Amino acid sequence: MLNFLREDIRTVMERDPAARSAWEVILCYPGLHALWAHRAAHWLWGRRFFLLARLLSQFARFLTGIEIHPAAKIGRRLFIDHGTGVVIGETSEVGDDVTMYQGVTLGGTGKEKGKRHPTIGHNVMISAGARVLGAITIGDNCKIGAGAVVIRSVPPGCTVVGVPGRVVRRYTHRPPGSGVDLAHGDLPDPVTETLLALDRRIKAIQESLLLSRPENERETKESERNEYQG
Repeated sequence: MLNFLREDIRTVMERDPAARSAWEVILCYPGLHALWAHRAAHWLWGRRFFLLARLLSQFARFLTGIEIHPAAKIGRRLFIDHGTGVVIGETSEVGDDVTMYQGVTLGGTGKEKGKRHPTIGHNVMISAGARVLGAITIGDNCKIGAGAVVIRSVPPGCTVVGVPGRVVRRYTHRPPGSGVDLAHGDLPDPVTETLLALDRRIKAIQESLLLSRPENERETKESERNEYQG
């Protein structure tokens, strides 16, 4: 148990440049407090002390603003940065080396029984405000962009953005276990990329139409376009 506690503290210090000391991490990081409380609540849940487990999880929610159902399965070295508004549902499963930011929800999509929450693979980064909903699987080494709403399973090594979430990048040269990737400021913008592609296409069509005109008419159109651009 002591080794797990040390590992949790070391994880925070490795992933948060604002962490200056182990005592600061122990006393001032709600994500760590919520994780430790969940481990105790999960232990109680596994021994069928359901009410005590729920009471402990609700008390931790009151203190930290992070709600983790006692039945959720959490892997090693989870880092919840800031954490306010994070919700992890009952049948959620979270792998090792996962990073979550504030406002993340691992939720369900209905009132069905059984498995109804996501399974998150290893080494996954979920940005602020992202929603991962339903009994879907997020593969290892994925990145979920801020504010994304993911309702379909995602293969390993993908970047997902948008509402609904779309795969916009797939890692082909990043081997599994290559370390935690926290760079979520350079995610692609598919809307902007589409608009730029349309703009390039329109310009190409204009050029082809201009070249197909007679020489004198072409010169007139070029002069009109130059005047307009000027």
